Amino acid sequence: MAAITLLGASGLAQAATEVTWWHSMTGALGDRVVALADEFNRGQSDYKIVPVFKGNYDESMAAAIAAYRAGNAPDILQVFEVGTATMMYSKGAIVPVSEVMKRGGEKFDTSAYIPAVAGYYTSPKGEMLSLPFNSSTTVFFYNRDMFAKSGLDPNKPPKTWEEVVAAAAKIKASGNACAFTTGWQSWTQLESFSTWHNVEFASKNNGFGGLDARLKFNSPLHVRHIGNLANWAKQGYFTYAGRKTEAESKFYSGECGMLTSSSAAYGNIAKNAKFKFGVSQLPYYSDVQGAPQNTVLGGASLWVMNGKKADEYKGVAKFFQFLSRPEVQAKWHQETGYLPITKAAYEATKASGFYEKNPGTDVAVQQMIVKTTDKSRGIRLGNFVQIRTIIDEELENVWTGKKTAQQGLDDAVKRGDEQLVKFQRANGGQ
Repeated sequence: MAAITLLGASGLAQAATEVTWWHSMTGALGDRVVALADEFNRGQSDYKIVPVFKGNYDESMAAAIAAYRAGNAPDILQVFEVGTATMMYSKGAIVPVSEVMKRGGEKFDTSAYIPAVAGYYTSPKGEMLSLPFNSSTTVFFYNRDMFAKSGLDPNKPPKTWEEVVAAAAKIKASGNACAFTTGWQSWTQLESFSTWHNVEFASKNNGFGGLDARLKFNSPLHVRHIGNLANWAKQGYFTYAGRKTEAESKFYSGECGMLTSSSAAYGNIAKNAKFKFGVSQLPYYSDVQGAPQNTVLGGASLWVMNGKKADEYKGVAKFFQFLSRPEVQAKWHQETGYLPITKAAYEATKASGFYEKNPGTDVAVQQMIVKTTDKSRGIRLGNFVQIRTIIDEELENVWTGKKTAQQGLDDAVKRGDEQLVKFQRANGGQ
């Protein structure tokens, strides 16, 4: 009996501490998340990362807020970049990643991370709040086979919007129903469009300078671009596919010839496309001074929830240290199209010859490693999730002809500003 008791106690002592990780990755990306957790779990026996898919970014964030209030939040929560301000001001709900690493006894050098990525998730006091994980940016994909059949040079993708519409006209004339489409329209056509052209999306350095920021994406340049897209939609050059990733399947199925979307679409496109495709920089207007500058950060970071046991924080710190390893990051970057979050991972990928063997895969990195300006560092606004929904609604009114580009953007700014005021009041109006 004593031997059985002893064995039982020994078994309990060796049980791995479980660390729950709520994420929003599906398809090939979901498989990679599970593979990362498995690789970490196999490498040691003290901790077990348990990845749990909790729906899309909106759904997982709502679920985590409800779980936190009920006292059963996950240890790690993947939050998309537009949820950053909300998480920052969730007083008491999160533990900054720099603090987690300190508690876990792990070395944490913030200068190892790519500045444009790390800076987005850093507080005004210089404290890193969350761990950059699946950081992406907007890029341009094109069907090289369709280009060749339409009489376009597959080695010369359009660099400007003027060239995009010229290519779209040729693609349509060749009998293709969908020339150009876009995923994540607010992110690609307004947010990244703004930083790429070095113009403000919102005041106060796009929200970094305070909660009293207000929206500015109804400027003449923004109206010009959205007006152009609306005209191209009427002419059959631009096809609206949906608010999120719906356009990506239209591209990799061979239906559409050109796509603006996340660099992270690369994994699914490479897996599903039955044609040769290329990756190029986001188009810009050649007559805008200061363009192109740099594109905006997308994707998500990993936040650590408060109220957990010391062992769980040690497990989180150990896992974050694993995720930041150059070889782990390089593999993640190469397989998914997400940015390498550390300089070492970028250098390792470069040295491996990956970019030479896969032309275009370094486009996302090149767009992000330039020195940012106050207008291009990123966009960090309260209630950004709700603002994006408003933008989607108003852009859809423009695409369907219910509103002009000016009316749609004016209304989006007015409604969006109401959300900013609400957030400012809820957080002390500072």
